[in-house]
Amino acid sequence: MKNIILPDKIERSLAFWLAMEEFVAKSVEEEAFFVWRVAPTVIIGRNQVLEAEVNLDYCRRHGVKIVRRKSGGGCVYADKDNLMISYVSRRGDVAEIFERYLSAFTSCLCSLGLMAEKSGRNDILVNGRKVSGNAFHQLPDRSIVHGTLLYNTDFDALEEAIRPPVEKLQRHGVASVRQRVGNLKDSLDPAVIGSIDVLENHIVNHFCDGTLCLTEEDIRIIEEMSSDYEQF
Repeated sequence: MKNIILPDKIERSLAFWLAMEEFVAKSVEEEAFFVWRVAPTVIIGRNQVLEAEVNLDYCRRHGVKIVRRKSGGGCVYADKDNLMISYVSRRGDVAEIFERYLSAFTSCLCSLGLMAEKSGRNDILVNGRKVSGNAFHQLPDRSIVHGTLLYNTDFDALEEAIRPPVEKLQRHGVASVRQRVGNLKDSLDPAVIGSIDVLENHIVNHFCDGTLCLTEEDIRIIEEMSSDYEQF
């Protein structure tokens, strides 16, 4: 599997990274993987009602961007202390691809001494708290799995920015989103993983056996594609 990298360290929007997933899916034949970070952003699923799941007033007052992705699933909050992860593979059975990917990711976290386990179809838990949520998007001949990995995310901002339905929280036996999620930094041995950069490198090395750097022309095309993503 190839780790897809960019030739620079410029901060880019979440819409750019979602467009990059599609570009890689259409342009790279082998399995591809990349890890990225964004400024505070709320990402809503394809079918979600914006006003019902996002605190629009808070997001506007605090400069939190809002983007709608093309995959289904729930509303998530991301900031620079959260890793976003994209995995692109051949098109196939959704359940089988999800199972294979989440099993591999759970194994990666367990290799750090964490008590990680899959939960339901989409999530990974550590010590009973959700640290990763994932969604699936299919193109005509390729599949994209993308998700979050909480390292040291600002939970005050997360709790203010998103409003999961009460019935969803009740299904998990919690009163608030904050009770359900956890940061990996609280469970990791700092002598092993002392920063989010070290965590990112460990994950990339676990999954990838080489790198592929996109070109300036690739970036230009991706920037044009990013306009396809609804931004509020």
